[in-house]
Amino acid sequence: MKKVIVLGGGTGLSCLLSGLKLFPVEVTAVIAVSDNGSSTGVLKEEYGIPAVGDVGKVLLSMANVDEDFVRLLSYRFHKGGTSLDNHPVRNILLTALIDQKGSLTEAARYMGKLLKVRGAVLPLTEEKVELVGKGYLSDEEFYGQVDVSKNIRYISTLSYDHDIRISEEILERIADSDLIIFSPGSLYTSILPHLIAKDIVAALENARAPIMYVSNLVTQPGETDGYNVSDHLAILNKYLGKRKIDLVVSNHAQIDEKVAAKYLQTENKTLVRLDREKIEPMGAKIIEDDIFSVENGKIRHDAMKTAFLVFSCLMRSEY
Repeated sequence: MKKVIVLGGGTGLSCLLSGLKLFPVEVTAVIAVSDNGSSTGVLKEEYGIPAVGDVGKVLLSMANVDEDFVRLLSYRFHKGGTSLDNHPVRNILLTALIDQKGSLTEAARYMGKLLKVRGAVLPLTEEKVELVGKGYLSDEEFYGQVDVSKNIRYISTLSYDHDIRISEEILERIADSDLIIFSPGSLYTSILPHLIAKDIVAALENARAPIMYVSNLVTQPGETDGYNVSDHLAILNKYLGKRKIDLVVSNHAQIDEKVAAKYLQTENKTLVRLDREKIEPMGAKIIEDDIFSVENGKIRHDAMKTAFLVFSCLMRSEY
């Protein structure tokens, strides 16, 4: 069975994995744990643990259990003024499991058994870690993922607040993979957190597998305003160093103008255009198709179609 490792975080990663779980591939998901917002940020600060939110989302997206159980773990408490307000059950459960099992890796492994997850879900690091953006001005610094996300235009370089340790398991799985994928998601706060970890970059440089990027469908306000596919690739290639993106999966279908206009008006998001003329000189092979869906007025990757493109590429060894 072919082995795929997917690096990312957030909704985009969960969507891709919900499709990939339906195909006969061995999937490893490596999740960024630097988020400091909402429920995740509160638990991270109170318990001194890595961010659990995206790990929980990914586990649920890969689950093979009764939908009622998934809905239970997705349930978020809403009662202002209480200690449980805004906490989803999955975050509380993972926090308890960290205390019992000793690490987020083992907590995710156990929760994966409960959810009958096929594959592995691994946090990028076991440490409580924060993103730090160094400003263009010498004394300017933006601390924490939330602050970084709001100020990308003022940031020259990204780093962590301290050097982080990457487990040997992650490094071995990168070396052993048949395909390495960067998922859709927030470019600067879900994807690049992997590439500011020196051990990850070194492992990617030595990996035999090709590197694929599954492109975002829409921009992230404040992070990637006005970006097309080539702009995402350029940033990834910059942080990859010696390695470059070998394959890019992108939508080429027309998205309804009314839906696109509504996105721009309500969320200040624009469509990410497939600019082939700029991608081809970068050396990345383009894999394109109609891979979007509109759910409740929101533009999303069609999980099945996107995963099928990835699987087809993997099986045909088109690299």
